[in-house]
Amino acid sequence: MKHRFIKIPSAISENLCKSFGRFCSSMLMSNDSSKAAFVHVLLFLLASNLGVSAAQMKTVDDFRAAATKANAVLTIPDWEQTPEAVEAAMKNAIAKANASLDRIGAQDPSRVTFRSTVVALDGVTYEANLAANRATIIKETNTNPAMRTAAENAVKAFEDWAVGVDYREDVYKAIKAFADTRPKLSGEDEKLLKETLRDYRRAGLELPPDQRKEVEEFRKELSKLGTDFDTNIVKSNAPVMFSKADLDGLPESFFASPGIKTGDDVYTVMANVTWQFNTVQENAKSEVTRKQLYLIRETLAKDKNVPVLNQMLDLRNKIALRLGYKSWDDYQTEVKMARTGTNAEKYINDLVTGIQPKFGSEVAELQKLKAACTNDPNAKIMVWDWRYYSNQLNKQKYAVDKEALRAYFPFQKVFDGMFNIYQSIFGLKFEKIVAPYKWIDDLQLYLVTDSATGEPLGMFYLDMFPREGKFNHFAQFVIISGKLLPNGKYQRPTVALLCNFPPANGDAPSLMTHQDVETLFHEFGHALHSIVTRAKYGRFAGTNVPGDFVEAPSQMLQNWVWDKKVLDTFAADYRDPVQKNSRRNREEAQRRKAGKRRRALSAAVRVRFTRSCSARSTSRRNAIRFRCDIEPDLGKSLFAD
Repeated sequence: MKHRFIKIPSAISENLCKSFGRFCSSMLMSNDSSKAAFVHVLLFLLASNLGVSAAQMKTVDDFRAAATKANAVLTIPDWEQTPEAVEAAMKNAIAKANASLDRIGAQDPSRVTFRSTVVALDGVTYEANLAANRATIIKETNTNPAMRTAAENAVKAFEDWAVGVDYREDVYKAIKAFADTRPKLSGEDEKLLKETLRDYRRAGLELPPDQRKEVEEFRKELSKLGTDFDTNIVKSNAPVMFSKADLDGLPESFFASPGIKTGDDVYTVMANVTWQFNTVQENAKSEVTRKQLYLIRETLAKDKNVPVLNQMLDLRNKIALRLGYKSWDDYQTEVKMARTGTNAEKYINDLVTGIQPKFGSEVAELQKLKAACTNDPNAKIMVWDWRYYSNQLNKQKYAVDKEALRAYFPFQKVFDGMFNIYQSIFGLKFEKIVAPYKWIDDLQLYLVTDSATGEPLGMFYLDMFPREGKFNHFAQFVIISGKLLPNGKYQRPTVALLCNFPPANGDAPSLMTHQDVETLFHEFGHALHSIVTRAKYGRFAGTNVPGDFVEAPSQMLQNWVWDKKVLDTFAADYRDPVQKNSRRNREEAQRRKAGKRRRALSAAVRVRFTRSCSARSTSRRNAIRFRCDIEPDLGKSLFAD
């Protein structure tokens, strides 16, 4: 008789092992009746758990009927799984798109319509973006370097093509011919025409042919360099080796984390891994350690990216000048609320002026604490100091220990709590379904429905923990955008959350800081923004909104983590869920006020840096040197001109 081996899902297997390990040992050493009883119990538990994982785990097909009823389309992305497939998919998508563009441009100007020109162009770019979005996910997540390289090349090919679309004069003439009829449009239709014409103007279609061609080449090169810049950072693994003494002050859980201990009294910290960097910056007593790690992280890919950045800045300046703008920041802000670079600069300066007095007193408080800790009355708070001394101040002044609070935020508990909050607020239901293809074993796929009507609204993937070669920050990526299809059905969106939260550590689950919880609520807010869209055109669906607004929904939603009633629905010590920290919310709220000012000023610094990069060449060189060599004094770095 052949034995049939049943694969138990890892989470179930782990729980069974932990819960019944000792029990198994004792039962197997006891009498036959006890053994028989034990086997029956174990089989029952296995059957129950396997039923949950196999029989109750739905697939997207279980929602097809509801989608049809709602006149909607649900689509699982058709993921490429070889480098050759990635390359072929992009080539085919571009070839198909070019054929469609040819048809738009070949129309008789006297017979063009809104649907045959403006709407058709939106459809062409939408379809091509589907292949590009998949390539982007592969580039940022795949564990195979060859796949990531193929995807990077595919993304570059798409971006080069996408820039070229703006310069298809035949397509432009067809759309211009329709616009010249002065059609009476309204709502999204009117907005689509206006913004399409604006795009052509900002691309230089009204320029003489030779100047237009020059701008096109500049933009293509700028797009390529932008991808290179991002890729260089993602590829920058930055292992920094320390002794345990160098890392004095860090919690013991850090040293036990996978991959940290790499030798006899050798502990390797990855400066490019956000949770490891933050843990050291907030807890390491040694300023030498904090400084070393800070400088390495802040200059990731410096040798490759400084030349790239110089080229990008030159190209930006040339593009702006060729298009008739005074500077790149004038070009960028034209389509934002500020309208001009000057207005943007005034806003930032007013913000800095308003915050500076209170911020100055907070820096002084941190300097006083550093002076006491170092016995140096002249101590200054450097950029690698503020996380550490802010953390120490929180402990002393507000009795808030960020590390201790992590026990109250186990990842899965937080995630379930967030789901409950958002399901309640928006009348939604999130159901985990089978992912037909996984680029990593712990990838999860969820389907979102309207809890009242059962209408399927979209899907989202979750890739939540760091690994080599993966995108190293926190963001939502659109894979399939919402859009009203030509057949009258609505394509529901599919998105992915790519995050880098601390992984599980031995017997302890993944534990989050309160800031991690806020980040999760924020990024998931972007996912919901994309999924619940009803926009008619892909150009306006989900997070494809004006840049001044795109962060607003998530910034509002992240504030739920500062509400005690909300926190109390999921925050509890994972070692003893009955225990809740009654002071947690009040103390964190006090700490939050100081953090808000620092974050606002940090944002102001980034904007000032960006604007200085748009200035004359000498200022640009100084700006780059400032960012790459690091202005160490926190006060000076925030208020330097």
